[in-house]
Amino acid sequence: MSHDVHHRTATVDGLEVFYREAGDPKSPALVLLHGFPTSSHMFRNLIPALSDRYRVIAPDYIGFGQSAMPAPGEFPYTFEALTDTVSGLLDHVGVGPFAMYVHDYGAPVGWRLALEDPERVTAIVTQNGNAYTEGFVRSFWDGLFAYAQAPGPETEGPVRGVLTAQVTRWQYVNGVPDPTLVSPDNWVHDQALLDRPGNDEIQLKLFRDYPANVDLYPSVQQYFRDSQVPLLAVWGRNDEIFGPDGARAFRRDLPDAEIHMIESGHFALESHLEEIAHRMRDFLSRGFLAGVAA
Repeated sequence: MSHDVHHRTATVDGLEVFYREAGDPKSPALVLLHGFPTSSHMFRNLIPALSDRYRVIAPDYIGFGQSAMPAPGEFPYTFEALTDTVSGLLDHVGVGPFAMYVHDYGAPVGWRLALEDPERVTAIVTQNGNAYTEGFVRSFWDGLFAYAQAPGPETEGPVRGVLTAQVTRWQYVNGVPDPTLVSPDNWVHDQALLDRPGNDEIQLKLFRDYPANVDLYPSVQQYFRDSQVPLLAVWGRNDEIFGPDGARAFRRDLPDAEIHMIESGHFALESHLEEIAHRMRDFLSRGFLAGVAA
């Protein structure tokens, strides 16, 4: 039987951080780290599917979802800063060792958490959460990297397109064989939060910081080689943001990584929740979480 999902806030470094939590606090911890342009909302259905066995925690980053959204002059809006807040939240709620699920922006947050304390991370589930340059689909990323390298009117225009309702919807339905499986509530919800006054500048700051994540890849890959952390990749095969080569690349440093291609796109949870949840339960049941067999 699954547990009720609680919707909570905690104050971390003076900022209100929203998070969803379910499961027995004594159970092994599983941290779900969301992508762009969404929030812990993307895990609303996964949390109850796992909380019978695990203490599941899914935070919203600063500037996302229901968490605080200070102006760019009041918060640095780098991936390092987002990670610091998540780390502070985990300490605040008493999380020790944990497994993590990373998606999109959740990957650079998760990798930083792992580099900060490698022994704390017991297992990784990556759903289109990238750690290799092979994962970048150039048609999506070339414009963003051009903007990050040389911010200005000419490069900013194209990346502002990523903040539009058309592209938000595209992220959800592109590559999904049956788009009717994907609720439009997803992009309506995300777009309403993107459209908040000032949020565009927050997202642009994070776009400009994104190359710092790529610079971290050699350290992340060394962490994989040194730790041999158990890793499950459940990857939307048709994702045109992070392509399937990004999933296959994990085996270069983690030969025992389990890699499963899902016939879906970037937000594979929306069309393949049951398959992903089943694979996660099987993977995590092997006792990776704090050495506890579920």
